[in-house]
Amino acid sequence: MDTGKVILVVFSVVLVFRLAQSFDYSEEDRWRGQHTVSRSLTEKQKRFNVFKANLKHVHKVNSKDKPYKLKLNRFADMTIHEFLMLNGPRQGTGFIHEGTSNLPSSVDWRKNGAVTSIRDQGKCGSCWAFSTVAAVEGINKIKTGELVSLSEQELVDCDSDNHGCDGGSMEDAFKFIKQIGGLTSENTYPYRAKDESCDSTKMNAPVVNIDGYEMVPENDENALMKAVANQPVAIAMDAGGKDLQFFSEGVFTGDCGTELNHGAESRWNEGYIRMQRGIDAEEGLCGVTLEASYPVKLRSDNKKAPSRRDGDQSIWPNKRVDHLTHV
Repeated sequence: MDTGKVILVVFSVVLVFRLAQSFDYSEEDRWRGQHTVSRSLTEKQKRFNVFKANLKHVHKVNSKDKPYKLKLNRFADMTIHEFLMLNGPRQGTGFIHEGTSNLPSSVDWRKNGAVTSIRDQGKCGSCWAFSTVAAVEGINKIKTGELVSLSEQELVDCDSDNHGCDGGSMEDAFKFIKQIGGLTSENTYPYRAKDESCDSTKMNAPVVNIDGYEMVPENDENALMKAVANQPVAIAMDAGGKDLQFFSEGVFTGDCGTELNHGAESRWNEGYIRMQRGIDAEEGLCGVTLEASYPVKLRSDNKKAPSRRDGDQSIWPNKRVDHLTHV
């Protein structure tokens, strides 16, 4: 295989939601009896798995002291990506790497010292936090020359727009980091692989900040290549296939879909996987071009910048940003 058609993806994935083994189809059958749902029999297991994840999210949110409640509706067997597509494509946030030309045949940010050592997320569905932190660590190294190991646990405990060990969104996490003025270090707020109460004292000691984030234009592999050529990028992907679960070495070309809200708890050698690019499907192998994002850091230092809480945390204040949450 042409090595020019291989992209190195650094990520960790996890089974985001898990229900008790006693759960059966009865809950879904009751829901289907109240809603007109046109699904083929071949999709029954797939839709059942999506329904289970959405049901757990509804129960989790409703069990908390929130001023609103959720209820299963006609969208209950849809993934978040399918639901968002009902309203048309997501609007962009700008793309500062659009003018990048003369792309290299390969990029390995480890060789540039922009990737910290691999860490094990354990049995906590915090892949979103690890992906976010890795991207922030990378851009901080590029801008300041310092590689600082940052705290995933701060995101798990303190980012209330995400769901801790039950999953989350890199875009919302970037927004949170921008809002609070930066992340603290891994040494200050070490990873515990479980949901705990937010330690505000540790959270209020940031060492690295960002100026916002951008989404890579979706279904555009060339745009993803431009972004990766400039900095480490956080991606969402379908990691639920059996081949990915037991991957060991080589260039992955196996079967997978585009269910970005699901993952599989796996450990791959030293924490890296090489995946084929340049396939016919515009969403890329395992959907890697659907929801890629990266932090923006404009300064070469980490002096505290004014925080913003107006809801739009991109660096383009005149553009509407739709933030996703993986559920």
